[in-house]
Amino acid sequence: MAWKNPWYDPALSHHTPDGFCNPTAVAHQPGDVKRWRQERKAAGLPRPPATGYDAFIQAWWQKAEISPGDDGLWWLGHASVLLRMQGKYLLTDPVFSRRASPLRFAGPQRRTPPALSIDDLPALDAILISHNHYDHLDRWTIRALLRRFPEVKLFVPLGLGDTLRRFGARFVTELDWWQQASLDDLHLTAVPAQHWSMRTPWDRNRSLWCGWVIESRELRFWFPGDTGYSAELLQIPQRLGKIDALALPVGAYAPRWFMSINHMDPQSAVSLWQQLGSPLAFPIHWGVFELADESLDEPVQELQRALSEAEQENDNFRILKIGQYLSLR
Repeated sequence: MAWKNPWYDPALSHHTPDGFCNPTAVAHQPGDVKRWRQERKAAGLPRPPATGYDAFIQAWWQKAEISPGDDGLWWLGHASVLLRMQGKYLLTDPVFSRRASPLRFAGPQRRTPPALSIDDLPALDAILISHNHYDHLDRWTIRALLRRFPEVKLFVPLGLGDTLRRFGARFVTELDWWQQASLDDLHLTAVPAQHWSMRTPWDRNRSLWCGWVIESRELRFWFPGDTGYSAELLQIPQRLGKIDALALPVGAYAPRWFMSINHMDPQSAVSLWQQLGSPLAFPIHWGVFELADESLDEPVQELQRALSEAEQENDNFRILKIGQYLSLR
């Protein structure tokens, strides 16, 4: 029997009887994946960083030092952000494995080490997952985190609850776009993103993808997960209120003709940041895994150029090293 979406609501434009979709009509054409792979192989992409991997790590990596204090965050690499708000610790899309892959011997390899070990993490109150791709949801990492923090709460988009329970999670909350949950004094909202989901050849778009807005009395923080640029993203501050701080994905964008549907490039990230009123921001989704055709160091180079070309002050856009701390006060 064909699988049917048990959460299907015909009134919601991102629901289909067979799964989920982006409300705007964006999709690749037949043959696009084959064309990209052939062009990538022929050009020998991606290439190493201009100064080599060791020099890149020296320039853009540091060990994360966790110390108590006010609201703040540590970028742990790729889309993993350790967020401290109201004394609570929340971790987004944790991946500590050597590969972003279902296999230990194949798939995208980590090029920069984790900024800290699981044993060095503070007591986690929540883990937020944006979608099920292997560079955002890693079985080994989740199981290791659950062994250390068996009481941790997990917040995931629709369709991922059973997966996390199979990994050993006991406290899982599944949310649709715009649905909310509470973590004591914090309010969490699953918000739209322009992306897709798949972990096997048989489950494409059967689970939802999302970003997360975490809100306290003093602060509203947006973690977009993976997303292409869409004007519909501006519905998030329109519905929830002014964004005070956010992470902006800037990597896995080359070639743009293929990747732009699902991943923002640095120029799009700067444009969105400006449209939001230039809140405190920092780039993520770069510097760890080679998922597309650009080199590890290209996203930050293009981001620096885009910021220098922006006709406004850009001190609020902070380019962090992996492992670096950013105060939200």
